[in-house]
Amino acid sequence: MTPPAPPAEPPLHQLRPVEVDALLGRLQQEQPLLRERVSQLARRFIGQPYELYLLGEFPFELHDPQPLFNLERSDCVVFVEHVYAMALSRDWAEFFWMLQRIRYRDGVIGVTTRNHYTEADWLPANRWLLTDLTEQLLPGAALPYSLQVDRERFFRDRYRLQVSLPVQRWDDRYLPHARTDEVLGQLQAGDFVAVVTGKGEGRWVSHVGLVVVGADGERRLLHSAAPQVREERFADFIASRQGKGLQGFKFLRLNEQAEPPPMAPQPRPQPLPRLPK
Repeated sequence: MTPPAPPAEPPLHQLRPVEVDALLGRLQQEQPLLRERVSQLARRFIGQPYELYLLGEFPFELHDPQPLFNLERSDCVVFVEHVYAMALSRDWAEFFWMLQRIRYRDGVIGVTTRNHYTEADWLPANRWLLTDLTEQLLPGAALPYSLQVDRERFFRDRYRLQVSLPVQRWDDRYLPHARTDEVLGQLQAGDFVAVVTGKGEGRWVSHVGLVVVGADGERRLLHSAAPQVREERFADFIASRQGKGLQGFKFLRLNEQAEPPPMAPQPRPQPLPRLPK
């Protein structure tokens, strides 16, 4: 008689924090390779419902009323942050610390220190975790683009906050999506994918995800997008974005020995000037 198959493990977004705590401790013991932990955890999120602009600073701050943590749903950035933070952590407390270290500049929690802009904030703040490979994968093929990052306007329009910040020009490069097949074989499980979208002359990162490797060695994209977290072939993702401004990708390597810098001290909160309603 064939023994019954072991029960399937529940998806991560259905676990309670105490169950996540036990899972992280067990995974650290069973899987010594960081990128394999990333792959396993990312796949445990498949099926998690998608919701845009999911997290804020509540109850630490009131500018953005969304909570600091929500495991039930994700958007693309929240999904990546959760997976990386969990893969780097041995228990719940370390995971929650790591999540804030990844999400905020110097780990200091606040709406104005959150890494809002992928190219100009999130990626530079997490160089300890990721190394940009975009130009190395296919020398001479990457195309330049630039952003005008107006954080003062962003905080004013979204949160009605009066913050004095200079406009920043950010220069970057991406690989055209037509060249993707030429570099997929160089990617590794756990690598970071930034999807570059364009309109007219403008270019910007509009979506992010992670690389996973199939049983046949095929590199796939695992990401959070409506309606839920899913794994798909790059060719299928590209086909689904045709006519929607897709320009190409940035690819970043997950550092094997990623060690986060210490958090900066959390300062005593000071009131931020608000615009009248």
